[in-house]
Amino acid sequence: MSAEASPVLTQDPRWQEQERAWAEVGFAPVIIGGDAGAYGAARAFHEAYGITSLVLSKHQMWMIKHSKIITHLEIENGTVMEHVRTGLNLAPIRRLRDQGIPILLLGAIDSTVQAIIELREAHPEDLGQDVVVPYVDRARFDAATVKDNFTALAENLGVDHPVTRVVDFGADLDTQLPLELSFPVWAKPADVTAWYWTEFEGKHKVHRVQTPEELAELFGKVHAAGYRASFVVQEEVPGDDQNMRVLTCYADQNSVIRFASWGETVVEDHSPAALGNPSVILTTKNSEAVDQAQKLLTELDWVGYANFDLKYDPRDGKTKFFELNPRLGRSSYYITGAGNNPVEYYVRDFIRGELSADGETTRVEDQAETVYTVLPGWLASRYVSDPERRRRIARILRSGGRRNPFFYAADRSPRRMALLLAAQASLVRKFLRFYPPSRVTGE
Repeated sequence: MSAEASPVLTQDPRWQEQERAWAEVGFAPVIIGGDAGAYGAARAFHEAYGITSLVLSKHQMWMIKHSKIITHLEIENGTVMEHVRTGLNLAPIRRLRDQGIPILLLGAIDSTVQAIIELREAHPEDLGQDVVVPYVDRARFDAATVKDNFTALAENLGVDHPVTRVVDFGADLDTQLPLELSFPVWAKPADVTAWYWTEFEGKHKVHRVQTPEELAELFGKVHAAGYRASFVVQEEVPGDDQNMRVLTCYADQNSVIRFASWGETVVEDHSPAALGNPSVILTTKNSEAVDQAQKLLTELDWVGYANFDLKYDPRDGKTKFFELNPRLGRSSYYITGAGNNPVEYYVRDFIRGELSADGETTRVEDQAETVYTVLPGWLASRYVSDPERRRRIARILRSGGRRNPFFYAADRSPRRMALLLAAQASLVRKFLRFYPPSRVTGE
């Protein structure tokens, strides 16, 4: 349900039915951002509690359009604190707050999480007691998510990570180059929010760089575009997407990991705008990696979700931590689909206070073996070069273990299905163009 006229919306019988459902469970989820991460979270709330979510964004991407489990409200820009502040005062949300229904406020990407944190610190009176923000403060956010900070933290704690150098764009670049690294390297902005506002031709989410000369050319463009934060440059860990890993942890109010979900990436998105987003994930378990994550979260005094990007290094058999994202990831449905609904931890901890009161320190890691995929099964399996792994994935797919976040039986309508099928076809064309399976398997 999309809200173009808020006063009219609140008189709609469907809205009033939603209000009753939110009142019954004791909260209403409000998600800033209109992308795949927002849909994954909304689906998780619907599966766990049978409720719809309010999604605030400028545009409705295809993932959330025509969804029956989402009510969309338009705001100018979810990465800007003042626009989030305005969104919380829209008539439908104001009505919920006036009725005493708590708002659980979530961000779909790092920059929307940052805007929410900034709002809480700059204008706590706007949130009061009825808007629940399940995130750490700005100091801990920066300590974890500014990538040069994370690298220094991993090094100090002895957590496995790639060989890394940091370049400060606020200082003279000529005195910092060339870097003592083995090429190729991956170069990425330390401050993703500053990067969001930086524009130049050839900009990618991250850049794979073959030579020192190419790196110097890239940095010249970045500097000319006005970016003045740091850049993290890491030596490439050998191997393709199949060596990538994802780990999602929930830390309670004592920074103890109570839940962890491990996934082995099969293939990532290779289009320039979405480079590195996991597209196919095989769910499994890795307690050793969770132990290393616990070191980081204890040192950070972390509370809530931490989503880690990692990669297995065949040279030494270690899995290297790359970065921490302060939220449920874009591909968080890999967790829900494997049998553990991640939003329940937000609710149990921040809404109902159960995790703080139970005194437990045990953590949940077990999950069903499934294949999360935004691609059709026939294409997903073609990106696997190891014969044993391919047989394993084929077995899971045959037994009904495929999990696509966007095809949800409770969220079907003719308009939505037409949109999803068109998006699926477009996605297949994009993968065949930017990363054909033959580049992996030689077929």
